[in-house]
Amino acid sequence: MSDDITDYLAKTKPWQQDLCATLRRTVLDTVPGVEEVIQYGKPHFNLAGQNTAVLHVAAAKVSFMVFGAGEVDPVPGVLRSLGNGDRKVVDLAEGDTVDTDFIAGLLRRTTGLD
Repeated sequence: MSDDITDYLAKTKPWQQDLCATLRRTVLDTVPGVEEVIQYGKPHFNLAGQNTAVLHVAAAKVSFMVFGAGEVDPVPGVLRSLGNGDRKVVDLAEGDTVDTDFIAGLLRRTTGLD
């Protein structure tokens, strides 16, 4: 685990820390060889030099975005598209829980592990 990511997450609200810790652990457990880096001021997860996912912490939510998701259909209220649809986002607010099975499945599809 990257100390830079740990430090970044330590500066967030406790409920955001919990969500991010679960998302982080899910990425690390699901994608062998994934690397953690701070890019553009946010925690990114890279595989073979390519962005795989990113965490974005805002005042009222935590967003988890995956790259390479053009073939993944949006799920109303769960997974939304950004841009041309190659990026998909799960938004979580205080009191939400992470559906680790959904996130792991999403990561397997977007990284070609499925």
